[in-house]
Amino acid sequence: MTAFWIALQFLTVLPIELKTMPSAKQNGQAILFYPFVGLLIGLVLLGVSLILVKLPILLIASIILVLWIWLTGGLHLDGLADTADAWVGGFGDPERTLKIMKDPSCGPIGVLSLVAVCLLKFATLYVLLEQHFNAFLILVPMLGRSVPLFLFLTTAYVRDKGLGRSITDFIPKKLTWTVFVITISLLCVFEWLGLVTFICFIAVLFYLRALFIKRIGGITGDTVGAAIELIETGLMLSFVVASFYI
Repeated sequence: MTAFWIALQFLTVLPIELKTMPSAKQNGQAILFYPFVGLLIGLVLLGVSLILVKLPILLIASIILVLWIWLTGGLHLDGLADTADAWVGGFGDPERTLKIMKDPSCGPIGVLSLVAVCLLKFATLYVLLEQHFNAFLILVPMLGRSVPLFLFLTTAYVRDKGLGRSITDFIPKKLTWTVFVITISLLCVFEWLGLVTFICFIAVLFYLRALFIKRIGGITGDTVGAAIELIETGLMLSFVVASFYI
């Protein structure tokens, strides 16, 4: 259970106190529970949408988005901003790109990326609630947190130290593949809508992976966070758009 508490502490702002400092092996095992933590986040979002059902949809969507950001501590949004700044400011140079990612300040491109993603998330949240697809809120955080599983299984981690290095060295590969496949297969619940969303999910995931490899030769914690945010946004956008055509 220690691995689960590590994942919950890392991915949320919940006040989880570990008795001892996690070992590198435990950090590697914790990735198995990332989608489960996503499930818990999704259940909270769904629960709030049902509890506040009598309020205007505009207000519900706003509350859910703010709650979503708060629950995760803006962790992945921070990675998105750092990655966006580095991609533009790096001018195609891998070393410069990695250096900019370490800079804690957020540049204009980083801010714009945050605004764009939050705007799209808010708009798609509004439509999901309007079309009574509240249940999809459970899957989005789960699928988003399945992204690290795929990336760490298939892509080199380019930094020598950090949490990512622990995961790379000690990730239980067979179990991680099993968890990843089970998680993405849950899209079958939504039948044709789920199939379209699955295709978009895989397409964006492979595109981002190729982009990371081309620029820096692999992944960092920031690029993984950026991928989570972009995948979540892509999932909601593809699901909402597909719902009007299928």
